[in-house]
Amino acid sequence: MILANEKLFLREFTPHDWIDVHKYASQEIVCRYQTWGPNTEEDSKEFIQDALDEARQTPRERYVFAIIYQETLIGSVEIMIRDFTNKVGEIGYIVNPDYWGKGVATQSAQLVITFGFDTLKLHRIYATCDPRNIGSSKVLEKVGMTKEGILRENMLMKDGVWRDSFLYSVLKQEWSS
Repeated sequence: MILANEKLFLREFTPHDWIDVHKYASQEIVCRYQTWGPNTEEDSKEFIQDALDEARQTPRERYVFAIIYQETLIGSVEIMIRDFTNKVGEIGYIVNPDYWGKGVATQSAQLVITFGFDTLKLHRIYATCDPRNIGSSKVLEKVGMTKEGILRENMLMKDGVWRDSFLYSVLKQEWSS
């Protein structure tokens, strides 16, 4: 499965992709607002194996894509079906910091949101981000998501501290692909 626009394309992961994933997932700056990381090599291999395993599930709940930009794997973007009955999905993305500020996260999010509405037939897609993560907030606003509010202390971070999350969403009828 491949999703693409004129600047980048998204494809499903292959077993050897852990090497490129590890290049960014092992960096503290990439995962400072995440509950995971920095990754060890084993963590990066496990991420890839989880993505491969989940791709074989029926019904499939999680679609994880490698972000390919200028012929290089530089990140990942995913959409997870959180509620089949109510047709709700959640997106998330991680990009190598060498490529921040180039529109990669924004375009990747746009591609998976379109996939979620057009192919998965979702009604609502949401995302959360750490309030300190200004870059991610900007991405979610650029793609047309509405900031719904703050989820208070909903994530337990790796240092044992609870953090809040901004909640953003977009509905099918609001989306123009």
